[in-house]
Amino acid sequence: MRILFAEDDSAIRSSVSRMLRANTYAVDEVDNGADALDYLLSAPYDLAILDVMMPKMDGLTAAKKARAAGNRTPIIFLTAKDALEDRLNGLYAGADDYITKPFAFEELLARVHVVMRRSGAPALTDEITVSDLTVNTRMKKAVRAGKEIPLTGREYAILEYLIKNAGAVLSREQIQNGVWGYDYEGVSNMIDVYIRNLRKKMDEDFDKKLIHTIRFLGYVLREEA
Repeated sequence: MRILFAEDDSAIRSSVSRMLRANTYAVDEVDNGADALDYLLSAPYDLAILDVMMPKMDGLTAAKKARAAGNRTPIIFLTAKDALEDRLNGLYAGADDYITKPFAFEELLARVHVVMRRSGAPALTDEITVSDLTVNTRMKKAVRAGKEIPLTGREYAILEYLIKNAGAVLSREQIQNGVWGYDYEGVSNMIDVYIRNLRKKMDEDFDKKLIHTIRFLGYVLREEA
């Protein structure tokens, strides 16, 4: 699942983004409201977390403009203001939730889960099944033919992205951007390493293979014909 996080405090932005990624979310980071609006209108997100007070454009204005343009991405506001009027302004601007600073990351994570579940977006379906493989996106686990597959956080994140796009051929760049976001600076051939590990864990012991290499193009998760 992909989250846009807009926060001008670099320490908060870095620490929250790191913890969200540790929970297998892909995160795109921006430090101002104008960029947040551009990102929201140019790419699909499962959730946006917006600070209210930001340079170039505040979070409330960015949310209002996004909603006026027809964008329905769920939004959680972060702000130091906790007066009733401030909370109401956030909700009227199109927010789905409102968290005041300082906050515990565990609370933010719980709010993220609740807002995503409440939105009812197709991407938030708890279980996705292809052939005898089932991935539970809430529990962050994969089961094949009744057997749970032990996966690292990054292996799981790639598998979840593959199964959400089952049948589509995905390039290494698409997988990298879809799983970790455009700001990720990892080495692209690491995708090959993770795919190889996934195959060993979930394909090697089964006659029916689910992860396939499409030469010169990338990878696809699908049931063999």
